[in-house]
Amino acid sequence: MRVAAIDCGTNSVRLLIADVSGATDRTERSEGQEGVPSRLSGELTDVARRMEIVRLGEGVDRTGRLAPEAIERTRQALLGYAAEIAELGVGGVRMCATSASRDAANAADFTAMVRATLGVDPEVITGDEEARLSFIGAVRGLDAEAPYLVVDIGGGSTEFVVGAAEVKHAISVDIGCVRMTERHLHSDPPTPAEIAAAERDITKAVDTALRTVSGHGAATLVGLAGSVTTVAALALNLPGYDAKRIHHARIPYDDVAKVTFDLLGATVADRRDLPVMHPGRADVIGAGALILRTIMERAGKSSVIASEHDILDGIALSLA
Repeated sequence: MRVAAIDCGTNSVRLLIADVSGATDRTERSEGQEGVPSRLSGELTDVARRMEIVRLGEGVDRTGRLAPEAIERTRQALLGYAAEIAELGVGGVRMCATSASRDAANAADFTAMVRATLGVDPEVITGDEEARLSFIGAVRGLDAEAPYLVVDIGGGSTEFVVGAAEVKHAISVDIGCVRMTERHLHSDPPTPAEIAAAERDITKAVDTALRTVSGHGAATLVGLAGSVTTVAALALNLPGYDAKRIHHARIPYDDVAKVTFDLLGATVADRRDLPVMHPGRADVIGAGALILRTIMERAGKSSVIASEHDILDGIALSLA
């Protein structure tokens, strides 16, 4: 079965078109969360992966609304995805919209745009389901000691999930690279006082999340999404972004700390000049790196495994 999974977050909108075979699921119900899959299995064969940075959540932390320009940027990206979906003969489409859409008072405008552009409604999923789908995608094919602490550092939120073969605990907290940049890191480069304020905010949320999911007891830390993979690429000193080199690379804490220090001390223009940097990520990568470094410190982890598989893979498996 050929499926299309779309993840629309605060910073980027991403597409995975994949062929799925042998998919099964185990769905558990818990209070306040109906029918969230705790385990999905099956084989995924990538046909296409795409990513556009549209900054849908620009200003949402301050205004509580999606900006019309941000909705239009997202529409333009989805138009291209819709054309590729039609061209490649996709049989099922699922679009999950995450942090920015949960927070926005005018989410109905966004839903109407997606329906008109893609022909399906976006599912504005809960933070808990976002966390579980991310975990399902991240641990597929992972050869490392369990249980895992999977962290998905997004634009508006970060998901923390602990499990082995299946999810045991999950929580989403409102720290993300866009949200922390807009809230705290206003100078270019950010001042020490701004960095300290962001770190206090991040530490409070991380400590709450780790207590909730029993994250200190996990054997392996796995990091997802663009902030983590970009930090990994910089730590590996790659000449260009190379997903195959980054996927399942184990990055020591000292390397993460150095990359974070360098990014927070650089201007946005200097960050854009780095060969692995997506131009649309340069202004928020300092906050993303700071979140990752803080998680490693508070969880007591000496390394993180970067994963290119994430919520997109979980969404694709759920379609089958």
